Amino acid sequence: MELLDAPIGPDAVEARLTALAARHARAGNAGIQLLNVIGGQAETLLQRLPDGVRRELAERTDRALRMAMEAAHRSRGLVGDNPGWMSRALTTAMGGLGGMGGLPTALAELPVTVTVLMRAIQDVAVEHGFDPAEPGVQYDCVQVFAAAGPLDHDDGSDLAFLSTRMAVTGTAVQALIARVAPRLATVLGQKLAAQSVPVLGAAAGAATNYAYTSYYQQMAHVHFGLRRLAIEADRDHAELIGEFRARVEGPAESRG
Repeated sequence: MELLDAPIGPDAVEARLTALAARHARAGNAGIQLLNVIGGQAETLLQRLPDGVRRELAERTDRALRMAMEAAHRSRGLVGDNPGWMSRALTTAMGGLGGMGGLPTALAELPVTVTVLMRAIQDVAVEHGFDPAEPGVQYDCVQVFAAAGPLDHDDGSDLAFLSTRMAVTGTAVQALIARVAPRLATVLGQKLAAQSVPVLGAAAGAATNYAYTSYYQQMAHVHFGLRRLAIEADRDHAELIGEFRARVEGPAESRG
C-alpha cells in the first residue's frame, strides 16, 4: 500500500511563511517605481480621468472580468502554461501600444490586459498544483483581483483578498466577480490615468502594465502558496492566513 507523505513540520511552515511574506513585500516595489516614473500619487490619479470614463469604469471592468475568465481558460487549450516573464512581457508591450494613443487606446486595451492578467494568475495556480478548470480555483483566481493594486500597496488593504471559502459553484464565481469589479475598477482607473500622462505616453503605458502584472503575479503566489501550505502542512487555512497577516502587518504599535 502506498504511504501518504507526512505533513511538513513547523520549521518548514515557518520558512514557507517567511518566503511568502517576502513575496508580499516585493509586490509593491514595481508600483512604487511606477509612481516615481509618472511623478504623481495614487490618490490623485483618478482625478485625471474624465467624469464619463469614471462613471462607466465599473461596468466596463465587470464586463472585462467576466470575459477574461472564459477567454483566459480557453487560451489554455491553445497555448500551454506560460512562464511568468512571458505574461509580463506581453502586458508591457500591450501597455506601450495602449499608451501611444492616450486614453482612447488605453480603454481599448483594458479588457485584453485583464484577460492576460487572469491568465497569469491561472498559471500561478497551476504552478502550485491547482486546476483552473475547477470552480473553487476559478473563485480563487478572481479573488486575487480583490487585492488593493500596486499603487495602493502601502495602505494595508492589500491583504483583503486573503480569506477562506466554502464550497464554490459557478454561480458563486459570478457573484464574486460582481463584488470584486467595483474595487478593481478603481485600481484599473489608476492604471488608465497613468497611461494617459502627457508626454510619457507609451513609456508610461508599458511601465504601468509591467507593474500591474508583477503585482498580481506576486499576490497570486501568496494566495495559492498559502492554500498549498495548508494542504502540505495539514493545517487550517484560516489559521495560516492569521499567522501570515501577523507576520506581514507586524505589531499594531509599529504600524503607527
